[in-house]
Amino acid sequence: MMQSYMRTTGNKQCWESASASTTGMMWKTLLVVSLFCWGKCQESQNMTPEEKGAIRDQIVEMFDHAYGSYMKYAYPADELMPLSCRGRVRGQEPNRGDIDDSLGKFSLTLIDTLDTLVVLNKLDEFEEAVKKAVSDVRLDNDVVVSVFETNIRVLGGLLGGHVMADLLRQRGERMQWYRDELLHMAKELGHRLLPAFNTTSGLPYPKVNLRYGVLNPLSRTGTESDTCTACAGTMILEFAALSRLSGNSVFEVLPYSSFFFSFFYFFMLGIIAECSFHLKEFKHVILLQEHARKALDVLWERRQRGSDLVGTVINIHNGEWVRRDSGVGAGIDSYYEYLMKAYILLGDNVFLDRFNVHYSAIMKYISQPPLLLNVHMHNPTVSVRSWMDSLLAFFPGLQVLRGDLKPAIETHEMLYQVTKQHKFLPEAFTTEFRVHWGQHLLRPEFAESTYYLYKATGDPYYLRVGQSIVEKLNAYARVPCGFAAVQDVRTGTHEDRMDSFFLAEMFKYLYLMFSEKSHLPIDMDGYIFTTEAHLLPISLSTTQPPCPGNDTETVRISQEEDLFTHSCPSTETLFPNNPSFAKTIRDGYKYLTGVGRAFHPLPIREIELPLHDNGMEPVEFFKSMGISLTPLNEANMGDTGRLKEHKGVYRVKLVAELSQAPEEEVVVPHVVQLISPPFLGRTVLTAGPAKFGMDLTKQEHGVKGSIVKASPYTACGPIDNAAGLKGHIALALRGDCMFAAKARWLQKAGAIGAIFIDHREGSNSEETPLFQMVGDGDSTEDITLPLVFLFSREGAVLTAALEKHHNVDVLLLPKERQLGRDKMEKHVSMNLKLRLAEEGEMEGGAASGRTLEFVLENDEVLLKDEGVEELREKQQQSCTEDSDRTQPSQIPDS
Repeated sequence: MMQSYMRTTGNKQCWESASASTTGMMWKTLLVVSLFCWGKCQESQNMTPEEKGAIRDQIVEMFDHAYGSYMKYAYPADELMPLSCRGRVRGQEPNRGDIDDSLGKFSLTLIDTLDTLVVLNKLDEFEEAVKKAVSDVRLDNDVVVSVFETNIRVLGGLLGGHVMADLLRQRGERMQWYRDELLHMAKELGHRLLPAFNTTSGLPYPKVNLRYGVLNPLSRTGTESDTCTACAGTMILEFAALSRLSGNSVFEVLPYSSFFFSFFYFFMLGIIAECSFHLKEFKHVILLQEHARKALDVLWERRQRGSDLVGTVINIHNGEWVRRDSGVGAGIDSYYEYLMKAYILLGDNVFLDRFNVHYSAIMKYISQPPLLLNVHMHNPTVSVRSWMDSLLAFFPGLQVLRGDLKPAIETHEMLYQVTKQHKFLPEAFTTEFRVHWGQHLLRPEFAESTYYLYKATGDPYYLRVGQSIVEKLNAYARVPCGFAAVQDVRTGTHEDRMDSFFLAEMFKYLYLMFSEKSHLPIDMDGYIFTTEAHLLPISLSTTQPPCPGNDTETVRISQEEDLFTHSCPSTETLFPNNPSFAKTIRDGYKYLTGVGRAFHPLPIREIELPLHDNGMEPVEFFKSMGISLTPLNEANMGDTGRLKEHKGVYRVKLVAELSQAPEEEVVVPHVVQLISPPFLGRTVLTAGPAKFGMDLTKQEHGVKGSIVKASPYTACGPIDNAAGLKGHIALALRGDCMFAAKARWLQKAGAIGAIFIDHREGSNSEETPLFQMVGDGDSTEDITLPLVFLFSREGAVLTAALEKHHNVDVLLLPKERQLGRDKMEKHVSMNLKLRLAEEGEMEGGAASGRTLEFVLENDEVLLKDEGVEELREKQQQSCTEDSDRTQPSQIPDS
């Protein structure tokens, strides 16, 4: 009992006090003292209402600083640039590639923040923001935007704003002037997103022109062939809510094929007279709902039937998987989220059944508590990478919704330990919790899961986690004009960026975490969060029964269903308010990253490898690296009971490690040298090399060519301007796909070289170490192009030169061979074979021709060229004296 007590409290003082009181006392007295001490320890962990109130006020002040800075310095621009104290207007700032596809010149941050204003009781500001959105925002701009981002941020923001405005209007307190303007804007935007679904598969194009659609000659899009799983599968909540909020949910059940018959039928009944929108709007609302369902159907059909997993990127025309790695983070995340939430919002069991099938596969293959690893969808016992991305931090919150608390607590604790080590979650971090990609964009997913876990467990520990998020944001991200993303968590450098989701999500989750029901203007139990944390009323599920027109296959669920298979958890009643429940789970991961105490690895480290029983090739591969592997049942473990039985998997012991860690790989700096007029070689940009493609160190004169910007700029698909690119060096932007994939597309288009430019604004070779670009894990022998990498600042110089002079010739080569260096002083190096001459040998003429002679004079070494100096004065006799001959020990090492 006492051991259990120690684990529960974890408080040394309480234990010592209890131990002292045991002398001469009965066990009953000891129990009373122990329980009293346990209560005091728990009390010390709790957060008083005054503390919560102070933190809540601090969150409001932080929101005012961020939102006020946007309205003061940026509005009506889409985003605030917090370091420059101005708005980011697309086309007026350096292009960031696909990152800018969120910007549509529709005051993105304002719309994304609407319902956050209500949650934080900023009702005056909300009413003013709605008026601005109605009067100022246009949705017909000639700009190409991301369908996914526009749906979750703008369509979701308009719907969430409408729901809040309608609620306040019904209460009669304010918004009496409101006439569903935001809803009408949402319907217009839905109409403008509709052309993206014009594909044979039913999967949407990733981009659409708000004015011209997709296939219009003026649209400047429609050539994309791939989209991410989350991009295609994160539409159903917004589109279904738009259908039902429009007051025409009676038509939602109908597939488009029966539209005209049904329209005639309802017209004859006189129902159409009650509709508040015209035939065209009516058709588009139905189409949106049907297309969103169709996209989910396609993704479900294309899952790998053996593993029930989906890939990351899929071809929108033929439905074939382009990237087959499967996880719960970037590229897939919100697809799983929307299956669960579509069931909650729409009441359709099809979505829940699909989610449960996927969830079982995730827990079988991807979840390795506390880690969530990416695996190959066709061979899920194989991990495809050794790092995790920060977007998976949403998953513990989704597990809470399902009611699976234990793995949610485990993964969340792992994430918290990473934040304690690096201040924020890096954009990507290794399975050993080191930084893989140091950027932090003020993402809210970790705060989201913390909020869900606190509501589910009532454990004040999660309030302390929330408090740490608030403190770190203020300490490391706050700047005079808002909050700035962190370019690298290792250096703390900032990036001139404050994404709209920071206001839409982060402050909403933090404020709700520290608020009681009495502090909120709405009852949060009546709403569900979209993936952008916009509020949709759960009452929408009662406006219509499940869709009978959904003819997807029936999902076969395992007979061993758990308690939560068909549940919609309530944070009010489902979980016991027992903090010790979560604590006992967390304690096993308390020092996971070594933060808080010295980290001492076990003397025997165990790893799992997917080595097939009859295949020894991987073992031989490890042997070639100096690592010997032995099955644990052959090693002297002393605890064979811990061995797991997995077919096709050995549990092995690391018997011998390399004697020393390999030295850090030296990166040979390369350059991009501008050689055409007016530069003439004077402008030299430091570049990083690649581990694949042409080896420029073996090219005597480098590679010369004129530069042409690739279209699309990310070069992650077929190149539109292949004819203009052929025979030239391509410029392409980093991001969206692997360097090797870009290189293959550019090589196929006929480019003779490629320069990749970092999409992270402000990065430069002076502050960031150079690195070598690596391949995608597959063979890269087919790539023969020379490839170099420029950081953002150097890349901006190159693109500015191209925009100004149009025809710019460059030379790609190692830095040490750049033009003009041959005029510098060169160091002479040679191999010398030395021997001591016999006395009189030189005088006898044994040496002929030009000879080199070391002569010792005054303890110094002189190098004489006899051919030039004509054996000046014929060797002073000091060189033949024994005393001089015995002084080589005084020769300097150099």
